[in-house]
Amino acid sequence: MARKVNLLIDGPIEAASAVALAHGAGAAMDTEFMTAFAVGLAKLKIRVVRFEFPYMAQRRISGTRRPPDREPVLRESWLNVIESLGADKLIIGGKSMGGRIASLIADEAEVAGLVCLGYPFHPSGKPEKLRTEHLKSIATPTLIVQGERDAFGNRMEVAEYELSPNLRIHWLTDGDHSFKPRKASGRSLEENLDEAVDAVANFIAEL
Repeated sequence: MARKVNLLIDGPIEAASAVALAHGAGAAMDTEFMTAFAVGLAKLKIRVVRFEFPYMAQRRISGTRRPPDREPVLRESWLNVIESLGADKLIIGGKSMGGRIASLIADEAEVAGLVCLGYPFHPSGKPEKLRTEHLKSIATPTLIVQGERDAFGNRMEVAEYELSPNLRIHWLTDGDHSFKPRKASGRSLEENLDEAVDAVANFIAEL
């Protein structure tokens, strides 16, 4: 029996495109990062649906921090959300872990596209433990928006990976895993977030 999921929705009901976004491992669906994308895309007339995995939804109720659910539960949660929204014309993705789990089920769910916001190509400090095997052959049109110095996969590292021709990467100047650049770069977080939102919107428009 499918678990009931609370959805946070932004953007017009009549939007031509909808994107469903999941949060990262440690923060909820209504963080400043997630909200920046939801509001930014909604202003561009894209409907944005956010949801939380069971462990995060439970944390909201109890106030107690819990580790992420096991991968089968995370996958099932994504598939339930897709089923409730309908896969036709739906783009899925999210921040870090949320985007990674979306990438694992995108082909199976037959969604229109995939957007990963800071993909965890490997655990921080463990570049040898790659999470890229399925990305070599992914058939779903995919956009990964990545900070150039992301500790989970920086620009120099990712350049060496074998990735599907259906996948492209938009690099954000000097950004970390949350797209924040260093002050010395002359770039601001707001500029990187705005660029990221535009990159996602353009990708969706091309689909």
